[in-house]
Amino acid sequence: MKRLTSALLLAAVTLAACGTAPAVEEAAPASLTWAVETQPITLNPQQWSQNKVRLLVFNQFDALLSRAKDGSFQPWLARSWKVSDDELTYTLELRDDVTFHDGTRFDAAAVKANLDQFKVEGYNTAVAAIQLRAFEQAEVVSPTTLRITLKEPDGLFLDFLASPYAGQISPKSLKSAKDLKFGGPDLVGTGPFILDRYVPGQEIHYRRNPAYKWPPAGAAHQGPAHLAEITYRFLPEAAVRVGALTSGQVQVIEGVPATEAGLIKSDPDLTLRTALNSGTAFTYYFNTSHPPFDDQRVREAFRAAVDVDAVLKSVYQDTATRAWSVIGKASPFYDAGLEGSFGGDVAQANALLDQAGWRQRDAEGYRVKDGRRLSVRTVAASAYVRDRRDVLAQAIQAQVKQNAGIDFQVKIVDTGTAQQAVEDDAYEIFENSRGDSDAGAALNLLLPGKGALNRTHYSDAGVEKAIAEAGSSSDQARRAKLYAEVQRIVVRDKAIVFPIYVPADQIAARKSVRGLGFDPASGTPASAYDVRIET
Repeated sequence: MKRLTSALLLAAVTLAACGTAPAVEEAAPASLTWAVETQPITLNPQQWSQNKVRLLVFNQFDALLSRAKDGSFQPWLARSWKVSDDELTYTLELRDDVTFHDGTRFDAAAVKANLDQFKVEGYNTAVAAIQLRAFEQAEVVSPTTLRITLKEPDGLFLDFLASPYAGQISPKSLKSAKDLKFGGPDLVGTGPFILDRYVPGQEIHYRRNPAYKWPPAGAAHQGPAHLAEITYRFLPEAAVRVGALTSGQVQVIEGVPATEAGLIKSDPDLTLRTALNSGTAFTYYFNTSHPPFDDQRVREAFRAAVDVDAVLKSVYQDTATRAWSVIGKASPFYDAGLEGSFGGDVAQANALLDQAGWRQRDAEGYRVKDGRRLSVRTVAASAYVRDRRDVLAQAIQAQVKQNAGIDFQVKIVDTGTAQQAVEDDAYEIFENSRGDSDAGAALNLLLPGKGALNRTHYSDAGVEKAIAEAGSSSDQARRAKLYAEVQRIVVRDKAIVFPIYVPADQIAARKSVRGLGFDPASGTPASAYDVRIET
């Protein structure tokens, strides 16, 4: 903040009158209130799973590397790194001036403790199986040098080091935290803010870390954060968030609905920014383990019965980007050749269902076969429902009924109930988008037969071979070619997935709030480190 407050000006005049030259200083750091759409399931960065919680994680924790807008890796807590010619050894040179919020020193032993934590059974099995599948061991060479050995080359390892999963936690708090899986105030990081209050269902509060002086490369300033404190209020209802902003109860909101974008743009005191997310598109994954989606004709018919452009226009008023692949358009691995390859053909949808034996209709107009209605269910956890996805599902529900006689049942439930549905195989559609900065990490989770998030129960040797080869390569052109093959199989050839839209994040704020932006790796709102308030 460049302007002096009136109090400081008065002090300066008084000191000048006494013959003492005043020191030029900034106004006292301000406080900010920010309304967010999604309440965190966890505040432990190494358990991170909600794309929208990324901004909270990087307030409290720092990763070893960062990513620039061009996708290149940049220094953060690691000053530099070297990769051996065989791509099996990574040597990190660490900063020597970093301390955790509990006063303990950040060093190579701390990084080793964080990496070894993933080897603890049940800590994060998905990350252990994907991002750290090749991790062999970490050795402390010196307080500022760590040597990491991999079992095999891994093209995703640097991305892991730049992700929230590599958020560094004080080894002391790794052992003493009351609820390690969730995190919270007793889980300690090195970040620009210190989490000191969490009220479930209401808010989370951070105060500035006065010792902070190690931002990632590319940060807009150095030293501690501009803000003295920041409060994030959990306001899941879009209209409530917008109302809180326009009434001055909060200064920033994210998750701006399309219905309110015009209102914000027309207000001279407000600003609106948006960015596409990286990773995977919001996609319906068809469960092929039982009827009706064990039949490819039914999968193709469901997609053909939906006019995606019309649905997106209705729900998002021309603000949503249509998806044509499981990988989002913001990814360098996106295969544009899939555009126009499915959807919006009612005649085709009905012909396919007739061929599949769903020829009869019941009194309500739904197709039936052997006395059974053509019903499919999506069971979504409420904690992951963003961007009016519940409204989107209802629009799709209406279209597949009207256009093809499909009974699409939409169930929004708590996380435990959703997980139980997965375990019981009591669903036909699994809806998901992931914000991994490298889409390959998401594909590893979602598509291989034994992938931790494979909810399609579909397994294809070609898909698994291509994903494995791409994951072990550092050649981006080769990886793009392999991932294009994967996309063509699951989208066009086998119709395992139904891509719908590319998630985006929006930030609306009072014009006095400066320094807001998006994480270049993910397209989600960046942390509050560079945010300031100008008076």
